[in-house]
Order: sequence, then structure tokens, then C-alpha cells
Amino acid sequence: MDRLDHLEHLDKHLVEELAQVARETVRDELREQTRRQRRRAMLYAGSGAVALYAGAALALALGLGLAAGLPDWAAALITAVILGAVAYALRSAAHPSASRPTPEHRAEAAAPPSGLGVPYPPMPPGPPEAGATGVTGAPDMPDARPPHPDDIDPEQPHHRA
Repeated sequence: MDRLDHLEHLDKHLVEELAQVARETVRDELREQTRRQRRRAMLYAGSGAVALYAGAALALALGLGLAAGLPDWAAALITAVILGAVAYALRSAAHPSASRPTPEHRAEAAAPPSGLGVPYPPMPPGPPEAGATGVTGAPDMPDARPPHPDDIDPEQPHHRA
């Protein structure tokens, strides 16, 4: 029996050592991925800054070109209106309006407020008829009516048989 206790100790030691090696390997891999992603993000940021300056130079060139035939204030105003229209067009392309629903918006609209992504089943118009589905109704209840959707509490637990 003493021999089995010794083997159990070796197994625990081996598992701990393997877990340590796995953690170190994962940590090194994550460091390398983070380093690559950081470098890529810095290159994108530099590219965006240079593009911003290029756009400013283009706007300046447009304004100076218009200023050759127009007063300076009119050239600046026309340049601002053109840049505003381009900005509005880019914003509209990035954020579709509610009047043009996309397939993603249609799926979100069909989803119930519970956030589960499955629509509620249709509600029957009234209580089940006696004998229609094998369930007997309650004829002795004079004010029996189907539940209204506003009467249903979505937080109440659902019991199914």
C-alpha cells in the first residue's frame, strides 16, 4: 500500500508540473500575439495620422484653388460645405438609418425583450375548447377569459408538465 501512496504523490507532482508548463506556454504565446497586435495597431494609428494630414493638405489645396477665382471667405465656405457633405456621406454609410432596416436590424426587431433571440410562440385566441385537444375547459367559471399579453409577467417562472 505504501507503494501506491508514493505513485499517487508522483501523479500529483506530474499533473502540477504539466499544468505549470501549459500555463507558461500559453502565457508566452499570448505575449507574442499581443506584441504583434500592438505593432499592427501602431502602424494603423500612424497610417491614420498621415491620412489626416493628407486630407488637410487636400482641403487646403481645394480652398486655395477656389480662392484664385473667388474671395477667400467664399472659397473657405465652399471647402467647408464639401468636407461636411463628405463627412455626412461617410457617416450615413457607416450607420444605416432606421428607415432602411438591414438584415441584422430585422433579426434584432424579431427577438423578444428577454434577449434569448427566440421569438415567443403565438398565443391562442382563447381558452381550449372542451374535447378539442383532450383538455376539458372550465364551464363553471363565468369570467374565464384568455390572458392578455400585458397580464403575463416575463420574470415569473414557467412550469411545463
